[in-house]
Amino acid sequence: MSENREGSTMHSNLKNLAVAARVGDTDPPETHDWLASLESLLGNGGKERARFILSAIEERATELGVLPDLLPFSPYRNTIPIDEQPRFPGDIEMEERITAILRWNALVMVMRANKAYGELGGHIASYASAAEIFEVGFNHFFQGPDAEGGGDLVFFQPHSAPGVYARAFLEGRLSQQQLERYRQEIGGPGLCSYPHPWLMPDFWQLPTGSMGIGPLSAIYQARFMRYLRDRGLANTDERRVWGVFGDGEMDEPESIAGLSLAAREGLDNLAFIINCNLQRLDGPVRGNGQIIQELEMLFRGAGWNVVKVLWASEWDSIFSRDVNHALLRRFAATVDGKYQTLGAKDGAYNLAHFFDEDPEVRALVAHMSDRDVDALRRGGHDFRKLYAAFEAARQTKGRPTVILAKTKKGYGMGGAGESRMTAHQAKKLDIEALLAFRDRFDLALTNEQVERLDFYRPAEDSPELTYLRARREGLGGYLPARKRQSSAVPVPAIDSYAEFALRADGKEMSTTMAVVRLFSNLLKDNELGPRIVPIVADEARTFGMANMFRQVGIYSPVGQLYEPEDAGSMLYYKEAKDGQLLEEGITEAGAIASWTAAATAYSAHGKAMLPFYIYYSMFGFQRVGDLIWAAADQRARGFLIGATAGRTTLGGEGLQHQDGSSLVMAAAVPNCRAYDPAYAYEMAVLLDHGARSMLEAQKDEFYYITAMNENYAQPSMPEGAEAGIVKGLYKLASHLPQKGQPTVRLLGSGAILPEVVEAAKLLKDDWGVGTDVFSATSFSELARDARDVERHNRLNPLAEPQVSHVEACLRGSAPIIAATDYVRAWPQLIASYVNAPFSVLGTDGFGRSDTRAALRAFFEVNRHQIVITALSALAREGATMRETVAEAIDRYGVAADAPAPWTV
Repeated sequence: MSENREGSTMHSNLKNLAVAARVGDTDPPETHDWLASLESLLGNGGKERARFILSAIEERATELGVLPDLLPFSPYRNTIPIDEQPRFPGDIEMEERITAILRWNALVMVMRANKAYGELGGHIASYASAAEIFEVGFNHFFQGPDAEGGGDLVFFQPHSAPGVYARAFLEGRLSQQQLERYRQEIGGPGLCSYPHPWLMPDFWQLPTGSMGIGPLSAIYQARFMRYLRDRGLANTDERRVWGVFGDGEMDEPESIAGLSLAAREGLDNLAFIINCNLQRLDGPVRGNGQIIQELEMLFRGAGWNVVKVLWASEWDSIFSRDVNHALLRRFAATVDGKYQTLGAKDGAYNLAHFFDEDPEVRALVAHMSDRDVDALRRGGHDFRKLYAAFEAARQTKGRPTVILAKTKKGYGMGGAGESRMTAHQAKKLDIEALLAFRDRFDLALTNEQVERLDFYRPAEDSPELTYLRARREGLGGYLPARKRQSSAVPVPAIDSYAEFALRADGKEMSTTMAVVRLFSNLLKDNELGPRIVPIVADEARTFGMANMFRQVGIYSPVGQLYEPEDAGSMLYYKEAKDGQLLEEGITEAGAIASWTAAATAYSAHGKAMLPFYIYYSMFGFQRVGDLIWAAADQRARGFLIGATAGRTTLGGEGLQHQDGSSLVMAAAVPNCRAYDPAYAYEMAVLLDHGARSMLEAQKDEFYYITAMNENYAQPSMPEGAEAGIVKGLYKLASHLPQKGQPTVRLLGSGAILPEVVEAAKLLKDDWGVGTDVFSATSFSELARDARDVERHNRLNPLAEPQVSHVEACLRGSAPIIAATDYVRAWPQLIASYVNAPFSVLGTDGFGRSDTRAALRAFFEVNRHQIVITALSALAREGATMRETVAEAIDRYGVAADAPAPWTV
């Protein structure tokens, strides 16, 4: 022991002297003494004490102005030193064989598809770079659905989907027929391009196809796990969220939008593994910089634990000889564009263009041949290094972890794609490259099998499949896997919580206040109440939700560590660890990610929840539409409430706050049911219907419902209106004409329906025109029904023709005028399904700041414009005189020569 200690001390002294002798050191002996003191401190007090002292010195040095602003990243080497690296618990040779098979099958899947159909696309290089990352997760960390607590959630890098399919093929969960139909989903059991739960509802659990959305969603999924636990709804302590993402993907704003929340809330159940192959689709992620150092700085600054896995085990002995850190200095001076070139070249090139550029660095590899240098791998391809990083992430407490794993894009593809600019677009390899691929990974394939692009699957009792199954069984089953249903949740009778809306009897209120009161009442229900998740990005008081602060509390993982300024008020700002309201702050993207986590909890956690996310409608589909599409893909169930909706209902706020288009965008999402109710009872019926559809019938749909902030008299619900409200159209009133006088049909929705009602009175009293007034709660639902009927009748010519709801309501030839607070495209969805003259008024154009009355006059959707449009339609049909239209224009003071509102 004495000799070992003396030898270690001598080595340490030599190393300290070498460091002290660096260029520019004016007093090497003093430097040596300081370094020796540090080592003594480490030996006597341990790492924690050494870190504390260094932190104290750094803090004091900063106060004294000694330290400049230092970049918060570590040297360009592995975070975990070799002496702290845990023992690898698996069979590395076996896992390397399995990974080689997976690489081959993923490659063959893409190549076969493009050989048969050159237009299908697909990606080879991304999975080739990430295969070891995935396998370490699959074999040692990713818990399946049968694990304690229900297993982990894994966000898979989308371009690596072929590798996940290849693994499921070995597991026996996907057939060869399915692999042969990669990206061919019509007419057979095919496989979708990326993770899409809508298209593979029993396989993919989480959609990541739109890059950038996965990282943000992963953070809020991890946060929602804590929410479920802290509210006593589910035990999620044993569950984790893993996200495998690309370094280029981190440039998406959504990718980094939630980093501070994850650290602030101590989400140690979350880990990102970023596949740093240094290359995006067209070229280097940071050709003139270093993306890994940049990402470390970003994550470390946000408060994450950062683990770098840059160099494989072959580098360990080289680092051990680098006492002067010459290699680290070369790494620090090498930009990613050069790393990419080095990765694409052989050992001889690397010696000449990297190691030989510094004599001290060249000396470190003087004993190595070109072949030896060529065999130096990056850390993301080393099972031991990756396992150590994953284990560090699992053991880290109090904060999330990011693993920055350096890899080669197209690893194993040789000159056909390894680290090449064109790697991402590579869809095929020639026969020579395929044979080289087989030989490199020692695959048991004949030349003929390689040329035929045969899939390779070992025998059922082979060591490979036995090992693979055993690892997954030990981790709780196979991933990815998705559950379609959970236990149904009963919805209380509508009269028990919506009496005020169903029988309003002319009481004034806004539909925003109505919807908030409706789900506030539902919160009181013993069964459904705990499952409701109220969400607001900010401005809860704007939407009349301040009472919820006291009623259910605002969720905070640490409770409330301060006395709020308004503690003496009845509706004070109350945070609580078991709070139910998610008040996300000014982040619509974060709020919709929270909503998605809650809206998919029935599948991810076996716990059906009913989220209500209420927000300024303009900042919904227009701002975070891609996140809403991802939620649709994930088969979300919940309510999106677009408050202060419409172009004219929000007087004074102006262009960027006035929404005239969200309903059109919502109409394009296949499983989104979009409505624009005008009355509180319509809102109540829609909420009741939607809740029953999603919670009791468990339909994979969600509801976008607009709400206005305008107070007006709310009537009681007419008898028998419920079905029409849900279908999208029902008759509200009729003003019968005198004998021989003309009739028009008036359709209105949302904020403009009261204008339509008043226009009907003017038509009858001033112009002798009879009217039928309809409330159009959803033009998109009407169009969907009509479209289905039209298709049925087209394809079943011998059957009795069906009649759509809109056709049944609007039979006959009397002109139809539709007016809404949205662009004309919204009501025009039904134009081709009616057999009468159809005129539309809408709010096309940019918004303005003014009063509601002025805005409606400007956009030509007020009662006077509705009357003029109705008279004009009658004049075109010869049912009235054109002079009558001119008289109405003059009487109502309409400026006929004013520019159209959509042109100014």
